[in-house]
Amino acid sequence: MSKSLTKRSEDYSKWYNELVVKADLAENSAVRGSMIIKPYGYAIWEKIQAQLDKRFKETGHENAYFPLFVPKSLFEAEEKNAEGFAKECAVVTHYRLKTNPEDPSKLIVDPEAKLEEELIVRPTSEAIIWSTYKNWIQSYRDLPILINQWANVVRWEMRTRLFLRTSEFLWQEGHTAHATRQEAIEETVQMNNIYAEFAEEFMAIPVIKGRKSESETFAGALETYCIEALMQDGKALQAGTSHFLGQNFAKAFDVKFTNKEGKQELVWATSWGVSTRLMGALIMTHSDDKGLVLPPKLAPQQVVIVPIYRNDEQFEAVSEVAKKIKKSLQEVGVSVKFDNRDTHKPGWKFAQYELQGVPLRIAIGPKDIEKGTVELARRDTLTKEFVFQEELVDKIQGLLVEIQDALFYKAKAFRDNHITEVETFEEFKSILKEKGGFISAHWDGTAATEQKIKELTKATIRCIPDNIDKKIGKCVLTGAVSEQRVLFAKAY
Repeated sequence: MSKSLTKRSEDYSKWYNELVVKADLAENSAVRGSMIIKPYGYAIWEKIQAQLDKRFKETGHENAYFPLFVPKSLFEAEEKNAEGFAKECAVVTHYRLKTNPEDPSKLIVDPEAKLEEELIVRPTSEAIIWSTYKNWIQSYRDLPILINQWANVVRWEMRTRLFLRTSEFLWQEGHTAHATRQEAIEETVQMNNIYAEFAEEFMAIPVIKGRKSESETFAGALETYCIEALMQDGKALQAGTSHFLGQNFAKAFDVKFTNKEGKQELVWATSWGVSTRLMGALIMTHSDDKGLVLPPKLAPQQVVIVPIYRNDEQFEAVSEVAKKIKKSLQEVGVSVKFDNRDTHKPGWKFAQYELQGVPLRIAIGPKDIEKGTVELARRDTLTKEFVFQEELVDKIQGLLVEIQDALFYKAKAFRDNHITEVETFEEFKSILKEKGGFISAHWDGTAATEQKIKELTKATIRCIPDNIDKKIGKCVLTGAVSEQRVLFAKAY
């Protein structure tokens, strides 16, 4: 298979789809809309998972696991949540198949094996978890409950794209219970901040923190906090959300606790999550026409060593040096692969690791052994240099930090250059068509205006930013009074 990709400038969507498949990240499965995450893609997800899990545990959260199936009656208990996800639900109605009497080689659903109550395949777990919390919480001494689970969920999407929108996807979902409103709000904000710090420090993706508009708020929540990122094609991507659920789920499932004064109170709740959609964000923020560009902190292999040789004698000499370099790098915590396969030529390997975004590539041949050097290539800048072997470890450690920072600041410069303030709707439409990115505009605060703008432009309010000065202005569409600017964009 050819490794060449469609250029981003020609067809961004096709470029993305080709890159995911050709870089061995994922592929479509036999189930419509569901994906197979391949080992290389899963290795990146594991790094994302490990770093987030570490942060969750550092803030007092524990991992647990709850059932995939939710009884329909539980799912319906919180009406807004049920209504919000109803159209995306997969439903289990029967529990057995039987041989088709008309064609014994086929199976059919056994009509006598109908479930007494239908089961929802979880699109999110608030219902099953809050029905459980009712049994766990009696007193203020039982609070807070700080639980996270790593799981899969199903949302029956009509239009799917690998990592960005699939019928089944992997994620984490935190579900916490608190004695006070303030404590729950602090938890919601804290987790959104953790997502933002992770995105910027590890994924090298600059994000904007803020809150969703009422119409974009999670079904069943009072407020949704979010981080929004900007992709290279000028579209926004919601990279994480944290929800202040108030007492909605406590009311729906009658979850109460006895406070210190001996009075019964409803519990306050939050939920928060990120998913394998982060993989899509990682790809679209940094990658280029040659393939993936991975930040070193999330690359499965930070360095790859490719031997150059013509015969067995040269291979043995090169391998000896390569193994020493590999060991010395591993001793300082750098992940290294020595690709000593004889089934592919060096040129093929160079192209493969370029496609897969390995941050640094070392090439060693007989002449390098004579000179005591190696050829060191950077994936992000596609530059090469010769480095003395005794200086290599320090050089690589420095470069990995430099590459991580360079990717972040490059993405940040792009993002900042694509935040445009507008005053009129004509400006709004012009910027959206010609430049893209985030449009900072006044909005009158009504769902009707938000919907009308979406109908006219396909742009939505991505977030109401945290760090924006509140200045009175006029709504970009209606001219009505507006208290602050919000960020619009077309989005994934």
